[in-house]
Amino acid sequence: MEAWLEPVYDATGMRAADSWAIEEQRVPSLELMEMAGGAVAEAARSAARPGPVRVVCGKGNNGGDGLVAARRLADTGYEVEALLLWPPDQLSVDATANLARFEGTAIQVGPGELAEALEGAGVIVDAIFGTGFSGAPRAPADAAIESINACGAPIVAADIASGVDASTGEVEGAAVVADFTVSFHRAKLGHWIAPGKAHTGELRVAEIGIPVGAPGEPAGGVIADGVLALAPRRTPNSTKFDSGQVLVVGGSQGLTGAVCMAAEAAIRVGAGYATVAVPADLEPIFEVKLTEVMSRGFAGAEGRLGASSAEAILGAAEGAAAVVLGPGLGRDEDSLELARALARRIEVPLLIDADGLNAHAERLDSIAERAAPTVLTPHAGELGRLLGRDSGEVAEHRLASAQEAAERSAAIVVLKGDDSLVVDGGQLAISAGGSPGLATAGTGDVLSGTIGALLARGMEPFAATCAGVHAHQLAGRIAARQLGAAESVIATDVIAALPAALQR
Repeated sequence: MEAWLEPVYDATGMRAADSWAIEEQRVPSLELMEMAGGAVAEAARSAARPGPVRVVCGKGNNGGDGLVAARRLADTGYEVEALLLWPPDQLSVDATANLARFEGTAIQVGPGELAEALEGAGVIVDAIFGTGFSGAPRAPADAAIESINACGAPIVAADIASGVDASTGEVEGAAVVADFTVSFHRAKLGHWIAPGKAHTGELRVAEIGIPVGAPGEPAGGVIADGVLALAPRRTPNSTKFDSGQVLVVGGSQGLTGAVCMAAEAAIRVGAGYATVAVPADLEPIFEVKLTEVMSRGFAGAEGRLGASSAEAILGAAEGAAAVVLGPGLGRDEDSLELARALARRIEVPLLIDADGLNAHAERLDSIAERAAPTVLTPHAGELGRLLGRDSGEVAEHRLASAQEAAERSAAIVVLKGDDSLVVDGGQLAISAGGSPGLATAGTGDVLSGTIGALLARGMEPFAATCAGVHAHQLAGRIAARQLGAAESVIATDVIAALPAALQR
């Protein structure tokens, strides 16, 4: 795990840590549960509005965590009721022990009774399912989850929102939409990966007494600011050639802006210089729009690049340190054939985006033939086309889809979103997100140019990709703050904010 990634775990890693603590380090499981429930109680106190506390408990150890929270809250003066979804004799051993310790009201409620039982609550504790859950909730949990979501009170989830798969973030049925989640020991993938991320609310990680040195490898990591320090710095005797050239290939009638934004982002991020390879009949437009960027026009159909220009563009690419292929290219077959030909033969690090990706719909295996590093930056729709499936299916299975694409293409895959996933073989990095200002046209082109520049400057490809994703996300936040509203951000605002983001 890179030092600039904050580790996150899947269910397997957490089971390994729990088992090691209990079986080898002799930490009593009830002590771990006591610490976990205490952390949930603390979060519930901070979230509570006037009214009683309702703790909805499953039959496993997550329900036991909820019963500890119920006792802790009752001990500090709250009116608390524990609502059991299963009969008490079906509780786990540790949950049964904590039910016996709870001196307040604990009642079993049927699916049709829960909504009424939650009325008037000041806070709800969701303690139905923990990190071991996968699939779709069945009765009585499914109806209980719907009642929790409908009650209108703040919701605090114990470890993970019930219905979310901790290892993937997938949601197959009903799932609690929490305002706060208290994760035990470490954050889980399901807290950070959509759609589970949208069910997490504010994430708090609580130490519960698992000793240092627990086994279980992290399943991935959240990208932290430290990755930005890896970008090379210019010295007094640096030249533009030391910082590398980025070649951006694309542009077509009506889509000239995409190339411009990618190239301008590249030089703003520190590329020594950038060149755009564009349709010859549109080159005067680029000459006017781009001051610091060079342009070269190549033959093709009217307002398009075409396959007949492949050799000439390959010649231009020989002087580049990295190539960005696809912004604004267009989807006519001649342009797509050009993208396929260039992708096969470009010998420097290559980032493929937009119509460069569409050119490889259901052709990922051809990208695997490349010898030089390759980065793919699809959104869900583009990844769906690459894999030959519906974008909705990609959205439901983001991690699995990105991992499949990375394996089939032998490339680094960035599945864009609020939870942008960077997958490179067995490595997984996740963007912390939280930048709604990026939800506007052109910001994907800015990301392409940002990563392209870092590749050209000689960063290791996985680190360059993660640094680009992180700087892009930070720049979106900075731009929104400067403008006063995320809705006012446009792509060029993000370019202007990149220098501040890189200095984070």
